[in-house]
Amino acid sequence: MNRKTSLTLLLLLGITVMAHTVLPAPGIADDAFPHARPRHVPPSVSPSKAIPTVPLRSPPAHAQGPEHAARAALDGLKPFEGRYALAVVDPSSGRTFTHGASTEAFASASIIKVDILAALLLQKQDRGTSLTEAQEQLASRMIRFSDNDAAQELWVCIGRRQGLDAANARLGLTAAHAGQRGPWGLTQTTVHDQLALLKAVFEDDSPLSTTSRAYLRSLMSDVTAGQDWGVGAAGSPTSVPVLKNGWLPRETTGLWVVNSIGIVEYAGRSMLVVVLTDGQPTREAGIALVERTATAAVHTLVDQV
Repeated sequence: MNRKTSLTLLLLLGITVMAHTVLPAPGIADDAFPHARPRHVPPSVSPSKAIPTVPLRSPPAHAQGPEHAARAALDGLKPFEGRYALAVVDPSSGRTFTHGASTEAFASASIIKVDILAALLLQKQDRGTSLTEAQEQLASRMIRFSDNDAAQELWVCIGRRQGLDAANARLGLTAAHAGQRGPWGLTQTTVHDQLALLKAVFEDDSPLSTTSRAYLRSLMSDVTAGQDWGVGAAGSPTSVPVLKNGWLPRETTGLWVVNSIGIVEYAGRSMLVVVLTDGQPTREAGIALVERTATAAVHTLVDQV
């Protein structure tokens, strides 16, 4: 084969090779043609080998503030019957904590006796007079022994419901506090009304004079043995209970109303505490509920600060 023939064959072979080679069209990226340019393709991640995600968790109750911790402590108590409402005020800060049926009304039972005496003392202040010896004896029996006959006599002295409503309007309680019909023990109240009463009894900014407040406190700190249960259970072991309790079986249902109000001294702090309950199967069950809730709330609120 001569040289001219060889060149002709080589030219024909080159044209044939080019005819079978596909080139990318103008304007199309190279990666549209995977064989035109080698490229690195990252390996796919199998779902079973994916990086696990960490679920978001709420911070512990104590890290969210004392009020949140107190609610968690109260919600964690054992089941109970009936209903309850609780309120705590820290006088040093003015902060108020409430829980349970705190916007609902309850029968007062014998805690209204503190209100009756506060109304009588306010009336005496207005007149510039003091309690008579007979009234002092009645007041002592009413608060220290929860004597109902003594309470009835002083109820008449203040002008019954009209007198109590007038006093409560000045003490910071709602006007409807004594607006219901029926015996004084069935007068409806709320934890907010009872906090207002406790503030009037134990704080300086009060319509009650220093002498009147000291007198009320002296009686509430000397309740007879057997009646010193209630919110005082939340206090330090060496503290003296300063409180008034109320208990009342309802004739229609046989269930109990059990209430407690007072000032509690715990870990160097003074706290105003109210617990109202009803629908309790027994008086003892109501007392246990009052003491458990008061202790859980006060201790958590103080310890978490």
